[in-house]
Amino acid sequence: MLSNALAADRALIADLETRILDLERSLAALRLQKRVAQERLDSYKYLVLTLPVEITSEIFIQFLPTYPLCPPVTGPLSPTFLTHICREWRAIALATPALWRAVALAGDDISCHLISSILNRSGCYPLSIRMDYDEDEYGNVVCVPPGPKAFSAVLPYRARWEYLKLRLAGLHLPPIEGGMPLLRCLDLELDGDLHELLEFHGVPLLRAVTLDYNAARNVTLPWGQLTFVTLHEVASKECVPILQQATNLVYCQLDFCLSYCEDESLPDVTLPYLKSLCCNDILYNDPEAEYLDNFIVPSLRTLQITETLLRPDPIDSLASFISKSGCKLEEVRITGKRLVSGSSYREVFPSIRTFFFTGAFVGDGKEEREAEGDSDS
Repeated sequence: MLSNALAADRALIADLETRILDLERSLAALRLQKRVAQERLDSYKYLVLTLPVEITSEIFIQFLPTYPLCPPVTGPLSPTFLTHICREWRAIALATPALWRAVALAGDDISCHLISSILNRSGCYPLSIRMDYDEDEYGNVVCVPPGPKAFSAVLPYRARWEYLKLRLAGLHLPPIEGGMPLLRCLDLELDGDLHELLEFHGVPLLRAVTLDYNAARNVTLPWGQLTFVTLHEVASKECVPILQQATNLVYCQLDFCLSYCEDESLPDVTLPYLKSLCCNDILYNDPEAEYLDNFIVPSLRTLQITETLLRPDPIDSLASFISKSGCKLEEVRITGKRLVSGSSYREVFPSIRTFFFTGAFVGDGKEEREAEGDSDS
């Protein structure tokens, strides 16, 4: 009995060794196939990775919005997205300063370390910075504007600011100390009055400024060197002191918001070089207030105005304005619903080559055929 069992085990071992040898030969063959396939993969070069670094960098730059438009910090349209594709692209993106010279920052919880890291990558490039709130697809605000913490993080880079758009919350902003020699365009909106004026000195290239009501009251600027000014949500009496200093303006936009009648008489504002004036009524204003009476603009060629700002008598108001200024208007755009027909404007002002109307005529209880966008040259 024992001898039979031993013989069977010896036979089993011999069989198992044979099977193991067969499996090892199969495994060796599979490993060889794997090695050959891996060598083929290692020898393959993706064509895009064979491009010179300079061309890849240029492709990355073209991927982003055209400067000075600002891409988001993160997400599919951000320069950060390019660092997540592969190791080579990450190295190229981080070594391309032009990718990081424009940045949009939203919310007050953004990391100051992240802001500094991004701006440090921009090297010596001029900067375009947008600090704003985020909106969803319906225009609803989804986060608060940046506050003093985020503003403090961008302050050390003020010498390279070129385009600056700020929507700031908080009334304790740090002062701006030192010049901003590259700043060309400033767009500023403040959430309330500041405890101290925000001063912009040493800005020899600054030419274009957009301010809201609070910013206009809380900022110090070299008004005399500006050529483009936009003031949002203002009243006439708030505009006059600023415009009296901004005598070199070529373009001016005023968005009137306050709806009370301003009883006090205002001094004239002479803007000898102004070519284009845009006056919008963003809240139905007092029809008795005469918003153009104080302007003397002899070089004006283009006027855009909401008709409510010309009432109670739009034709007389426009005629008085043209006569007082001595200007030769070439184009007039009347926006909003009108009590005066387009044909009446053209008949009274034949010297004005082009009239545009972007609202319906509702005078005399009927609508004229001049639909939105109607014009006549």
